[in-house]
Amino acid sequence: MCGILAVILADPNASAVQDINNGLPILQHRGQDACGIATCAQGGKIYTRKGNGLCSEVIRTQQHLMDLPGNMGIGHLRYPTAGSSGNAEAQPFYVNSPYGICFAHNGNLINAEDLRSYLDHEAHRHINTDSDSESLLNVFASALQETGKFRVNQDDLFLALKDVYKRAQGGYACVAMLAGYGIIGFRDPYGIRPLVLGRRKSNGPNGGMDFMFSSESVALDQLEYVDHHTIKPGEAVIITKGGGEPIHRQVVPALNWAPDIFEYVYFARPDSVMDGISVYRSRQNMGLALADTVLKQLGGEVVKSIDLVIPIPSTSEVSALSLAQKLGISYCQAFVKNRYVGRTFIMPGQKERQKSVRRKLNAMKEEFKDRNVLLVDDSIVRGTTSREIVNMAREAQAKKVFFASCAPPIRNAHIYGIDLADTKELVAYNRTEEEVAQHIGADAVIYQKLEDLVQSCGALGSEVKNFEVGVFSGEYVTPVQPDYFQRLESIRGQNSLKKRQEAAITAVAAGIASDGDVEHVLNRVRANGTETKVKETMDVSIHNFGDYVDVSREAGGVN
Repeated sequence: MCGILAVILADPNASAVQDINNGLPILQHRGQDACGIATCAQGGKIYTRKGNGLCSEVIRTQQHLMDLPGNMGIGHLRYPTAGSSGNAEAQPFYVNSPYGICFAHNGNLINAEDLRSYLDHEAHRHINTDSDSESLLNVFASALQETGKFRVNQDDLFLALKDVYKRAQGGYACVAMLAGYGIIGFRDPYGIRPLVLGRRKSNGPNGGMDFMFSSESVALDQLEYVDHHTIKPGEAVIITKGGGEPIHRQVVPALNWAPDIFEYVYFARPDSVMDGISVYRSRQNMGLALADTVLKQLGGEVVKSIDLVIPIPSTSEVSALSLAQKLGISYCQAFVKNRYVGRTFIMPGQKERQKSVRRKLNAMKEEFKDRNVLLVDDSIVRGTTSREIVNMAREAQAKKVFFASCAPPIRNAHIYGIDLADTKELVAYNRTEEEVAQHIGADAVIYQKLEDLVQSCGALGSEVKNFEVGVFSGEYVTPVQPDYFQRLESIRGQNSLKKRQEAAITAVAAGIASDGDVEHVLNRVRANGTETKVKETMDVSIHNFGDYVDVSREAGGVN
């Protein structure tokens, strides 16, 4: 899961980087591991700046912005789902042949291995990273190369995209910039990953319209881009330099319209509208539906005994308030989130993972003491955070602690862009709700029903009636190769160990851990037959730990 932007301004002397640099922090919740911007100036020269870290850490000075001239550009925020977290995989990616193409991708391909084989053996294009985004770019570039033209036109671009759709499988929303030509946005034929286009009157002397693609509408809103158009599944849009109108084309038929429901559960900002669905309203509906399930599962007498409904900041706040109002229970934000803690140090030991929760959250003891509380969170993934939060409530002398999840039990891998965990690390894997409650130390755990979650999002007047819910049901919207999950878990296991190495080494350097912690991790790595020359080969950064354990973002968190 990542955040992408693309901007093209009508005024050839205007600076697109200002809008990109203002838009990326609005989408920061979509990716905190790396940031990148590429722009194109008159004459077709491309300028880039990218690296690991938040937007403010990659673009630090006014000079950095001045070094990115041009009236069109693309931006990317990375949340890694495959490959490593090294600087080499920060996007946008670039290929010089043909024509000079920059590319940014949000999503995950489930046939990346097949694409790499095709690019190596048939297209003869070198892939320098493990990122499926680079493979996707090179499939597009290879198809364009086959035109053999000195310059391409819109029909050539759409034809090349048709080859991308034929070969790429999975969830993807992409933006591309062709040097000296314009920008392109397109979306997978299932509509899994989001993309929206907006327009704004140009301030240039000759008028015209500026255009921006964005993962979420909130970035368009705040930068005053209006007339939002949701890119449909299988649709591509080309906008050429010179202020022309966007050229829309349905490149391939839509195979479904099934956005990832996790966008609405926790990933997107509540003030976004995605695929015509208000994230805020969907979360209100989730809370109302969950209230009915709480009442049914716990019974009226137990519900009457609950003194407070308490959200886990911050994605569950809307749902928790709706739930509290429907059940007639007082609502209180009794956990305070420290918003000034950047990336938590993820240590190899369970004790350090537990401490990381307490660095993020603090319980107001006076609200818990001698009370029965119902904690509401967006989801329960590994259970590490949930267990520690329940412990914090107990330590604050709560009498009973009930735990409600706005999402159903997660028992399957997420394969389209959110790296939750290996299946066996999921707390609900092979566990009943009662066993999950026992594991996290709660008096009861109440999960949202899948049909209620789908209804919460689908009853809001949008054309969308289906959603990608494979993480709950095990039934995915795209065909999946039989051996895919085995390969996915192998990759995730290697990445998990690598991130433990990075965390341990960085902690030693920061003086908060001992060399023994590193040796503990290295011994585990050696036992699994993976790379042991860590200190010589690692690209160590405190921002490389995003998908190892409980990911906690500005807009909320995966537990």
